Amino acid sequence: MLQIKKRGDSRLGWRFMSTICFYQDSRHETPLFWIRKKLGIGYIARRNDGMTELRINGFKPVNEILKNIMPYVKFKKHQALALSKATALLVENKISELNRARLERIINYILTIQSENYATKNKKSKSELETILGLTP
Repeated sequence: MLQIKKRGDSRLGWRFMSTICFYQDSRHETPLFWIRKKLGIGYIARRNDGMTELRINGFKPVNEILKNIMPYVKFKKHQALALSKATALLVENKISELNRARLERIINYILTIQSENYATKNKKSKSELETILGLTP
């Protein structure tokens, strides 16, 4: 996932958040603990709906993990590629120094990731994302 989170405590009023999520039925959650141990990062949470998830946050960790697992990704390849490109941009640049062209590229990566998701709620349009990032007149 690549999200834009509103932040009242920052100069920009928003921040980017990158996350890799692995989900598994809680009856079969053991592989998630193995993945977490192998990667040495992330946190595991048991949800109320019988699912367990491993979440890994941060531009640099997400980018490194995606680089390492990309040859093995079979499902959600488009999402993984878009998130990899977005996190590379965010690792290389301070958020406050991202120019319009880079912000627009990140918006396109967010839209690519959203289009591949099954969830239908909370999806933002291109114009909504541009407004949040201050790219509209």
